Amino acid sequence: MLYFAYGSNLHHFQMKKRCKDSIFLKKINLKNFRLTFRSKYRAADIEPKKNFIVPGGLFEISKSDEKKLDVYEDFPNLYKKYFFYYYGKKVMTYTMVKKTTFKFPTERYLNVIKRGYKDCNLEKKYLIKALQG
Repeated sequence: MLYFAYGSNLHHFQMKKRCKDSIFLKKINLKNFRLTFRSKYRAADIEPKKNFIVPGGLFEISKSDEKKLDVYEDFPNLYKKYFFYYYGKKVMTYTMVKKTTFKFPTERYLNVIKRGYKDCNLEKKYLIKALQG
């Protein structure tokens, strides 16, 4: 199955530890969404927003990887699954159930995401914009 990562799962080492079968395929952009941070966890989330882009990593994951991600993402309590199509192929990602207000992420979490942006060769400007709330 195809999985779109846009937060801490962009970090290749962390993703491999979490999902042993995962394979990073390439970077892609999710159009008409924007990146934000929210909840008591100050975690990454995406929300529909016209003319915005969320850069991310496209991964191939196994069924057991998906189960591990479900646990990590606290599905279906904190995150729910969101599906979209990329060149005719179904892709799964997670989006928060409760859309609370913006909360700046912790430095540790942010550093993991920054490393992930480097690993996937993503443009940092989208992350910087998201951090402005």
